[in-house]
Amino acid sequence: MNVDEKYMARALQLARQGAGHTSPNPMVGAVIVHKGLIVGEGFHRCCGEGHAEVNAIASVRDHDVLRESTIYVTLEPCSHYGKTPPCAKLLIDKGIKRVVVGCLDPFEKVSGRGIKMLQQAGIEVTVGVLEDECRALNKRFFTAHTSHRPWVLLKWAQSQDGFIAGTGGATVQLSTPLTQCLVHRERSMVDAIIVGARTVANDNPSLTTRHWSGNSPLRVVIDGNMTIPAASTILTDGAKTLIYNSVKSEITGSAQWAQVDIMPSSWLEDLYRRGITSVMVEGGASILRQFINSNCWDEMRIEISPLRLGSGVKAPNFTASNIIHTTIDGNEILRILK
Repeated sequence: MNVDEKYMARALQLARQGAGHTSPNPMVGAVIVHKGLIVGEGFHRCCGEGHAEVNAIASVRDHDVLRESTIYVTLEPCSHYGKTPPCAKLLIDKGIKRVVVGCLDPFEKVSGRGIKMLQQAGIEVTVGVLEDECRALNKRFFTAHTSHRPWVLLKWAQSQDGFIAGTGGATVQLSTPLTQCLVHRERSMVDAIIVGARTVANDNPSLTTRHWSGNSPLRVVIDGNMTIPAASTILTDGAKTLIYNSVKSEITGSAQWAQVDIMPSSWLEDLYRRGITSVMVEGGASILRQFINSNCWDEMRIEISPLRLGSGVKAPNFTASNIIHTTIDGNEILRILK
């Protein structure tokens, strides 16, 4: 690992501290180095707050050293006015000598413009240091802005013999308390969570992150014919819920009904327009199969319990080769990358 890679690796460590709090913005870390010493660090903590470069510069005691310093940033500095001023302009105004960037920003309002601003101001710019790692950090952000749809995680738990529910859709506890807690952590990392109307009717879920300290995602229910019970938790607990259906579009309290075509591509297109960059699809089986059959997914998380049911609702079938296996609390966890 060379010097640039060493400091970029530290910037990546910092960036990860924003996980679950920056969306729809990306996670970004920044490190400022002067004469071989780190004099400033920062990361993007929360959407709407200071970007990594702003926080790193604010942490430097003597701003006079900035004119002889290098800043390492995991993602191209922004070049446009959004909720905060352009970071590229800040670096120019502070007289930063050199900027090392992990990867370019795919967002159309940036996408190379930040680099161009810096170079036109006479700043030395190096791009592509630990690029693969920097892109992987924000895979959800990159998918949203290159494919113009949210990044999609399909998640389900199944028995050892391949069932996700008992006969007639009866609920069966397949996750352990520990793996359930980890699922809630996963929920806190996405903008929205999708389930079908049958799951709501059978399980009456809250779909929150109550077992993890983090943000709860927007709840999205696929209910083509308006069948979910009016007393369902998702309609009565006051948290926001979006219901895709083929009947009406209206807002009642914290619930919004949206009339769209009942197919994954339509749901994802509408969610992207709403600023949603990542979703977790938790079921049921029919909804999961629709996403698999339409090839509208990026990653799967499958939990396999040692319990055998013998009959019930079959888990979705799929073909994959890039599978990562782990065992947690006696259950096997498969992570499948597209």
